[in-house]
Amino acid sequence: MKTEANATMISMAPTMAHKDIPGNPSTTKSSAVKLNDRSNGQPLRVLSEADWQFWIKNGYIVIKNAVSKEQIERLAAFLWEFEEKDPNRPETWYAPPRAEMQMKELTNTGMVEVYNHQYLWDNRQVQRVYDAFVDIWGTEKLWVTIDRANLNLPIKPGFEYKGFIHWDYDPETKPQNVQGVLALADQTDENMGGFQCIPELFRTYDTWKLTQPDDRDHFKPDVTGFNIEKIKMEAGDLLIFNSLQPHGIRPNTSGNKVRLAQYIAMMPAQEDNEELKQWRISSWKERKAPEGYAFPGDPRRWEQTKYGTAKLNELGEKLLGLKKW
Repeated sequence: MKTEANATMISMAPTMAHKDIPGNPSTTKSSAVKLNDRSNGQPLRVLSEADWQFWIKNGYIVIKNAVSKEQIERLAAFLWEFEEKDPNRPETWYAPPRAEMQMKELTNTGMVEVYNHQYLWDNRQVQRVYDAFVDIWGTEKLWVTIDRANLNLPIKPGFEYKGFIHWDYDPETKPQNVQGVLALADQTDENMGGFQCIPELFRTYDTWKLTQPDDRDHFKPDVTGFNIEKIKMEAGDLLIFNSLQPHGIRPNTSGNKVRLAQYIAMMPAQEDNEELKQWRISSWKERKAPEGYAFPGDPRRWEQTKYGTAKLNELGEKLLGLKKW
């Protein structure tokens, strides 16, 4: 029976919402389950042994062809439509942001404030995507983040932004968390923006921090002396990175190429956290954005007024929290 108390619980954002830091509030900041150390003896589903060693050393891994080209192209076309832009007419690309970003680094980086459309969920509930995260976590009981997409345009006067490097979670807390990016267009050109990170700092953090001032910003490292690497991807590739990996969006200086991506990550399910579970279900059912420092949402409310609730397969229902594992 739906009580007033239940209705209130369902409508509210989760109490752990990241009000002052970038992390996505659709899951907790850190998992009580540690990342996979292979001690459970379970065979890898998607990663090869070479992939695993690369992941452990560098803090990220690219899963090739994680999602079909058909689904990738369908979502990419939808993002152009949602943003009211024509991919073939650059004169339609540039417009003032619809909502102000609290996280100023993200201004003009092309965040698309859509979270629960069918095409986003179609990619979240792909078996190969899920299996890759099972390899990373060592458990089948996962929830997927409710996150958005990115349509990152070439910079031009009036629409500039600086490339940035940050952590979404204070690395001093040793968060057990991962994040992910699904490429919706080829992004092999060094100049076209996209994901960048510093594997060397990921590897040397514990010694590097000893050289830093006590009052340093725990979310924005001084990257002096480090090589910031652009990670090249092709449409359909999924990049998974450890939340201890310093990362950010690279400036798109290509002049004519657009980076498109969907953010997808998974964490161990918290089926005993009723408030978070009900918020997630409500977010899917009512097409609501997370509330937090880096998530302003769409003031047009197009998700609520133009699109229906996404249909989930059996895997999707469990990844949301609608059904138990």
